[in-house]
Amino acid sequence: MVATPNLAVARALTALGRNIELARRRRGLSQADLASRMSVSVSTVRRLEDGHPGTALTYLASALQVFGDLEKLSLLLDTQADSVGLALMDAKLPSRVYSKRRKTPKAF
Repeated sequence: MVATPNLAVARALTALGRNIELARRRRGLSQADLASRMSVSVSTVRRLEDGHPGTALTYLASALQVFGDLEKLSLLLDTQADSVGLALMDAKLPSRVYSKRRKTPKAF
């Protein structure tokens, strides 16, 4: 059983589902066509398009691959553009950086 997501998450999943449906329709694919290309059932495609919270992430990746947009999955949380994460890292930087002393070789 899948827990009911909060309202913001539910709305985001619904919007994602609508976008998947629109991408499918723009490509002239039926739900059965998309399901066949994804190697899943038509009911899985319906759940994906409905924004069902229990739909596995692998199905989203498969749909993106069919649409030729699989690389966009890696952009969902681009760590190089993560302003909050970068700000937190910067806050932990030392205020001063000291150079390391070179040890002089001992003379025998």
